[in-house]
Formats: sequence, C-alpha cells, structure tokens
Amino acid sequence: MPSTNPLLQPYTLGDLQLPNRIAMAPMTRARAGEEMLANDLMAKYYCQRSSAGLIITEGTFPSQMGVGWMHAPGIYTDAMQAAWKPVVDSIHEAGGRVFCQLWHTGRASHSDFHDGQLPLAPSAVKHEGAPLRTPKSNGGKVPHETPHALTTDEISNVIDEYQQAAERAMQAGFDGVEIHAANGYLIDTFLQSKTNHRDDQYGGSTEKRFQFLREVTAAVTSVFPSQRVGVRISPHGDFNDMGSPDFREQFLYVAEQLDSFDLAYLHILIGTAFGFHELGEPLTMHDFRKVYSGTLMANAGFDRETGAATIADGGSDLVSYGRPYISNPDLVERFANDWPLADDAPRDVWYSFDEKGYADWPTYQERVPATS
Repeated sequence: MPSTNPLLQPYTLGDLQLPNRIAMAPMTRARAGEEMLANDLMAKYYCQRSSAGLIITEGTFPSQMGVGWMHAPGIYTDAMQAAWKPVVDSIHEAGGRVFCQLWHTGRASHSDFHDGQLPLAPSAVKHEGAPLRTPKSNGGKVPHETPHALTTDEISNVIDEYQQAAERAMQAGFDGVEIHAANGYLIDTFLQSKTNHRDDQYGGSTEKRFQFLREVTAAVTSVFPSQRVGVRISPHGDFNDMGSPDFREQFLYVAEQLDSFDLAYLHILIGTAFGFHELGEPLTMHDFRKVYSGTLMANAGFDRETGAATIADGGSDLVSYGRPYISNPDLVERFANDWPLADDAPRDVWYSFDEKGYADWPTYQERVPATS
C-alpha cells in the first residue's frame, strides 16, 4: 500500500516512537514448557515479528494462583524473570518494542494447577463454558469448578502480586506492561455483573465493580510510568462464559475512569470476530473516543483495509492483529507492499497441543518466502 496508509504512519506512544501503528496482539502459544520459562523458540518467534510498531507478549502469569494454561510463561520467580531477559534483549536488538501482558486467569483456571486449591474469582460463580486441559487431565479436558470468592485481604495480596510482576517485568527489560482485563479472566470477572455478585467495596454497582482494576492499575503504574502501561478490555465478548446485560454502561465507565491514569493505551476487543454475547448493540471505537482522550488500540477481526479505516476516521490510533501474525511474521511488510497474506493458521492454533504437549507451529522461515 502507499506510504500514506494510516497503518504505516509513525506514532508517538508516550516517550516511545513507534515506526507504524500496527501492534502484535497477545496470543498464548504454549511453548514455555512445564517450567513456564521463556526460551529461545519464543525469542525467535518474537524477533521474526519485530517490525510491528509494538509487540504485546502472550499472556504471562503474575503469580502461581494466576496460572491456568499449560505451558504458558510466568514472571513471578527469579528463574522466570531471568528467562525473559534474553528474549526481551533479542527483540530490542532486532529493533522492536515489547510490552509484557500480565494475565491472571481467575476462575478460568482449575485446582489441578494449584495443588488442589480452587481457582480465584470475585464471587463463587461457576464457569459454565467449555472444559479445559489441565496437568492432570491426561490429554483430555475437565469441567470448570465453582471458584473461591476472594476475601478483601486476599484481594490485597493479588494486587501486590501484580505490582511484583510489574517490577520483575521492568527488571527483565520490558518497555512496559499490559494489564489483561478481558476475556473472562480474573479482572474481567470483577468488572462484569454476571460474575461479580459482591456487596462490598469491590461489587454491587458500576463504580464498585471497577475498583479492583483501579487498584491493580494504580499498583502497576507505581512501578512503570503510566505511559508505559496499557489495559486490555473486551466489552461484548462471550469467551469464557462471559456477557453482562449492562455491558455498555459498565465498560464506558471503565474507559472514562482509566482515562485519568494517562495510560499508554486502552486496548479494546471491539470486533465481534472473537465472539459476541448479543446482549445489546455492540459498542464502537467512537463510543469509547467520547469518554477516553488517550491512545485507543482496536482489536479483533481487522484486516488491512478496515484497520486503516478505523485510524483514518478517528476511531483508533493503533490496531492490533492476532491470528494474521501467526502465519505472517512480516505483516507490516506485506501491508506496505501489498503482498498477499498466508492464511493457513487454524483459529485455535495458539491453544492446540500436539503429542509433545505444546503447540508447535512451524517457524516462518521454514514455510513462507518473505516476498510471496
């Protein structure tokens, strides 16, 4: 595409200069092994995609109780922190910029990950969606359990764990962090009336359901400057058995409140390609633009043309791409040169497992010529 394509224009993100407005969205790839350690394969994978304006890593666990996916990485031990550093260094050497996504899976986890302890949630509301694979499910899947409703003291501990994870991410050299508050994981279950039935300072109203995210964001921005912190939300997604009838009011309030933090960006799963609960008219990026004055990043279902359009019409400043980046590590170059996209990565490739126990999609150089 011509150089006037909005996606290919540089962007100033706080004190970071992005060469383009294309972000690589976070996608779990399950390549960290049983030890949940970043490794050379992950470094190669991210370096291949370093022409993105910004890379957001796969979800990374901030604590042991945040774990809920086999072979995904963590950042809550010395070994995990040390394992991420050469990955981050290699991305920087390749010219990239990278944020670590902090991901507490909450009720979407299982006691098999936690030595028999139930997964955590704001309220004891069971996940009624698809079963999950666990370390003890012998290759099959098991149903979700009724989670443990966090006490206020336990909530404080979880917030401390986010802060500690942010400190480790800083020590590992990450340019910033993204707080995962989407897709039915712990923070999202606090935000939504479907899963938050509390009647204390963390639930019972639109304002109180935001309190947990408010405190997590405050904790993380006490480590990184606020313009090195992003937040990801999914206002009308149905993933992980989510969807609340008051989603419009709730998520516009969330955005309005987050605006006061002067964040790097607000990352919104606005497209319905990742599931839509159909509980009302979906929100648009322009709806969020009315209440959020900072950088907006749009995600889910965008292609080259629709991504350029949402920037051109003022709805978004950045666009993140997920699945296209799996089989097109040179996505920026393909957009710039109007090269066709490889589209042979199945939708579930990032969480499918082979006989080795992890998703082992072939590397880019083994499959797709750079100028095809």
